Amino acid sequence: MRLIDRHIGRSVLGGTLLALFTLGALDLFFAFMNEMELVGRGRYGLPQAVVYVLLTVPRRLYELFPTAVLLGALLSLGTLAANGEFIAMRAAGASIAAIARSALKAGFAIMLAAVLVGEFVAPAAENQAQNLRAGISGKDVHMRDGALWVRDGNRFVRVGAILPGQRLRDIEVYETGPDRRLTAAIRAESSAWKKDAWVMRSVERSVFTDEGVVVEKTDQERWPRLIVPEIFDVLVVEPRQMSAWALSRYVLYLRENALDAAPYELAFWVRFTTPLSSLVMLLLALPFVFGPLRSGSTGQRLFVGIVIGIGFFILSRTFNHVGLVYGFSPIVSAFAPLLIFLSVSLFALRRIR
Repeated sequence: MRLIDRHIGRSVLGGTLLALFTLGALDLFFAFMNEMELVGRGRYGLPQAVVYVLLTVPRRLYELFPTAVLLGALLSLGTLAANGEFIAMRAAGASIAAIARSALKAGFAIMLAAVLVGEFVAPAAENQAQNLRAGISGKDVHMRDGALWVRDGNRFVRVGAILPGQRLRDIEVYETGPDRRLTAAIRAESSAWKKDAWVMRSVERSVFTDEGVVVEKTDQERWPRLIVPEIFDVLVVEPRQMSAWALSRYVLYLRENALDAAPYELAFWVRFTTPLSSLVMLLLALPFVFGPLRSGSTGQRLFVGIVIGIGFFILSRTFNHVGLVYGFSPIVSAFAPLLIFLSVSLFALRRIR
C-alpha cells in the first residue's frame, strides 16, 4: 500500500504543481498588464512594476490553490485511470476508499503548504509590496512590524493600525524643532477623517520645555494635518490579503468599538476554508476519474475542472456577498459553499462501484 500511496501522491503533487504554475503564470500576466497602466501614467517605472507584481505572487498562488488542486487531480489521476492503473490497483486488493485515502494524504501536504504560504509568506510579501507602492507614490512613508510611519516636515507620525473607512488606531506623533530636538510627543487612542480634518480622540500631549515637561490631556481634537487621506489608496490592505492573526485583532478591535466587523470576520473564516477547499476539490475530482472521465481526453478533464472551479468560485462569492448584505453569520457564509461541494463529492463517491 505504501507503493500505491507514493505513486498516487507523486501524481497528485505533480499535477497540482503544473496546474498552479500554469494558472499562476496567466494570473501574473494579467496583473502585470494592469500595472502597465500605471507605468504609462508615469507613476511607475518598469522595474518597480515588475518587483511589485512579483511580491504579490505568494498571495495569488494561495488564492489559486483550490482550483490548481482540482485541475491537477483531474489531469494526473485521469491519466492513471486512462492507463488502467486504477484497475490494476483494485485487482491487487486496493479499494476505492484506499485509493481516495492515498490521494488525500497528498492533499494534506498541499493544504499544509497553502496554510504556510497564506499565513506567513503572503502577508510579509504584501507588506513589502505596499512599502514599494507607497514609496513610488512620492510619499515619505514606511511600514514596519505592521505599523505605519509617515514623515511630514518636522513631524513624525506612527500609526499602529489602519482601519477601514479612513480610521486610525494607536497614534503617536513626534514633533521636532529647527535644531531637530524633540519638542513634543503626542499620543491618541484613535482618529477618523471627517470632511476636512482628522478627529483625534483621547489625546495626551507632552511638551518639552527648558523648565520641564508639560502634560496636557483632551478628549477630542481636530487636526487639519496628520497624514494625507489619499495614502489609503496605496496602503490599505484588503481583508483577503491579511493573515488570520491580523484579522482576529481587527475583528476584536471593531467589536470593542461597536463598529461593523462582518467583512473582516468573514475574511477570517475564509482563511480556514481556502486550504480546506483544496481537500474538497481533490475529493470532488475522484468520482470523475473513476467514472465519466476515466477514458476521456485531457481536454475534457480540463474543461470539467474549469467549469467546477468557476462554479465553486461563483457560489463562494455569492454566499459571501449575500451574507454581508442580509446579515448572515460570517462563519455560515464562509463554510456553506464548502459543505455543499463536500456533500456532493461524498455522495458521488458512494455511488462508485
